[in-house]
Amino acid sequence: MSNNAMSVAVLGPGGVGGLVAALVARAGHRVICLAREETARTLRTEGIRVRSGQFGEFTARVEADTVLREPVDACVVAVKQTGLAESLERVPVAVLGDGLLVPLLNGVEHLELLRERYRPELVVPAVIRVESTRVATGVVEHGSPFTEIDLAESSVPRDRVDALGQAFADAGIAVKVLDDEATVLWAKLSFLAPFALLTTRYAVPIGTVRTEHRDELLALTEETVAVSRACGGPADATATLARYDSFPAQAKSSMQRDAEAGRPLELDAIGGALLRAAQRHGIATPVAARLVAELRAGGRAG
Repeated sequence: MSNNAMSVAVLGPGGVGGLVAALVARAGHRVICLAREETARTLRTEGIRVRSGQFGEFTARVEADTVLREPVDACVVAVKQTGLAESLERVPVAVLGDGLLVPLLNGVEHLELLRERYRPELVVPAVIRVESTRVATGVVEHGSPFTEIDLAESSVPRDRVDALGQAFADAGIAVKVLDDEATVLWAKLSFLAPFALLTTRYAVPIGTVRTEHRDELLALTEETVAVSRACGGPADATATLARYDSFPAQAKSSMQRDAEAGRPLELDAIGGALLRAAQRHGIATPVAARLVAELRAGGRAG
């Protein structure tokens, strides 16, 4: 573990935020989870229990509150895009001060909102790749054989980004710090959009998508890669497809899990953002447009 312990707030200790909070706390860093009163009370008394093939089974002790009441080195934002605006009330601008704000959200458009509200030079563009689900308050099941976070230096001082990356690395998370914001954000979205749209539309895991719906997967991947290229992001469709093919066959997207649970979908943050970027650059995305329209109309199979 690093000798330089950090204080890290985690807004939204659900499947993703709960896993990150538990791992960082287990590594010896101070963690304050920000959530509703009932959730905060449970986390204060019982901690966060993790069941993971990668990290094993363990319980991490964390602090918890309904609002951030003191400065921290960094605040990880891990709420759903659909609840972002409301959740940010738990992180007062004046209290966060010169703490880093680290959004682990899906999509690419949230950074503008966060930079308008908080100090823009301290918002760290970031993405996480993981399959992790909150099965009960304070109980997280981590299903993917990997947990990866990419951070972009952007305008944030590099030494502070590196220190944050080290805290994540202490926790066993695979971390990359990159110079380019577009690369970080579009590497995630260009992979996530086909995964989320197809698994949710057909109500099947990725293994079924890549066999029974492979033509759509191929076409949609080509569309998203074209948009990514236009936005300055990665443009390797072959590598993206190889990643789908290496995924555990039963893996589900977070959007699919939200659909199964009757929760609001991050459809606009993922599919909507893709279509808006495509329109700005004059790129045809007929498969993406059809899937988004069908999902908006409630046309999920299953």
